[in-house]
This record gives sequence, structure tokens and C-alpha cells, in this order.
Amino acid sequence: MNPILDVRGVTKRFGGILAVADVSFSIAEGEILGLIGPNGAGKTTLFNLVNGVHKMDNGDIIFAGENISGRSPCKLVHLGLARTHQIVKPLNELTLLDNATVGACFGRQYLSMRAARSVAMEVLQRVGLGDRAQLPARSLTIAGKKRLEVARALAASPKLLLLDEVLAGLNPTEIAEMIRLVSQIREGGVSILMIEHLMQAIMSLSDRIVVLNLGRKLAEGRPEEVVHNPSVIEAYLGEPDIVDKLARTRE
Repeated sequence: MNPILDVRGVTKRFGGILAVADVSFSIAEGEILGLIGPNGAGKTTLFNLVNGVHKMDNGDIIFAGENISGRSPCKLVHLGLARTHQIVKPLNELTLLDNATVGACFGRQYLSMRAARSVAMEVLQRVGLGDRAQLPARSLTIAGKKRLEVARALAASPKLLLLDEVLAGLNPTEIAEMIRLVSQIREGGVSILMIEHLMQAIMSLSDRIVVLNLGRKLAEGRPEEVVHNPSVIEAYLGEPDIVDKLARTRE
């Protein structure tokens, strides 16, 4: 089976800074791939290359069998590639329903306004915001805005969803709820590429993990393999007791 996403030798420079250096990986249909690494490792830059925000200097990105190198984000969402952002920016004066409707209107299915609002309402129900659909987005907590960000992306009917630190800033209860939501999204047939610093969460969610350091791929494999990789421990994970705790999350 062909992968839903195939990243081949991608490189990006900003002036004299090599932000991403010859990175390759793939994501199978229905897979969750975690992307981890220290701050400044190039994770968000790589997201922005896949999403079309930045243009690559070298390499190719194949999505659903089509070379999407150089495509803009608005064209990619029509193909079925959607994302969330680490810093959420909802349309604060619009209702939750209107926010999600925007995602549906400009998504993969080219929906009419009536159909888009129906899809938006269904997605809000899925993420636990259906009872607040008519409230303005500014009324939400950080956890609520994170869910709305996911809802807006899901309303675009993606084949692949890029999640950029959807757990950041959440309390333990909210983290557990978001982990369940991410699992449900995958069960619904959506492949996922996610950046996350909360290691126990990404260990439990991911089928495989890619580790970046200084713009280069440091390691790739199943979570239980990556967490015991000496190079990953030295560059990112640190203390042995942390490694043991993370390993137990897969047992």
C-alpha cells in the first residue's frame, strides 16, 4: 500500500541557517506519526513545508500519490491536507459554528453554505462543543479553543491532519480528553502527523515516531525503539528514570 504522505530529502534554509536538512519519512494510511525533538529542532518548519507555508530548497513531498511540492496551503486543503496551529487564532467575534463552517466551506469537498454548516455542526458535536455552537469563539477557554481549532480542521474533511502541540497549555483532565479525541479521529480513518512535547502522550498515541535534532532526522521507529535510542536519550530525553517511565507507557 502506498503511503498517504512521503517526504523525500526535504531541505530548507533561511539565509545561512539550515533549518531542515535532507529529511525523509512516510506516513501510512490510518497511521499516527509523532514528530519530536528539542526546541529549534525544525519541527514546525517541517510542518510548514508539508503544509505549503514555506517553499523547499530541495526535496519532494508526495501526498496521496501526487507531488505537492510548491503547492499553496489553500490548494493543499482542497486535496485533503489540513492542520492546526500551536498558537490558536479563532475568529473571535464569530460563533463556534461559523468558525467550523469556514473550514467546511474551504475544505476538500467544496460544500455549499447549507451543507458546510451541517458538517460544521456535526464536527462540533464530535469534539464536544456542540452545545456551545452559537457562542462567540472569544468565550472559550484555551482548552475549548484548542478543540475549536481541531474542529475547523476536521470540517475540511482531511485525509491527513497535522496537529501542532494540541496538548500544550492543557491541564491533566483536558489532556486525557484530547488524547481520546485524537484517537477517535484516527479511528475515523484520518491519518495524523503530530508535534508534541508531552512525551507520555505522544508515546501512547503514536504508531511510529520521528526525532529531529538541529534540522536533521536523528531517529525513526516505534516508540519503544526510539525511547531507548542512545542518541535520542542524549539529545532530548535525558535522565534514565524518564526513559523508563516513558517505556512503561507502551506496556
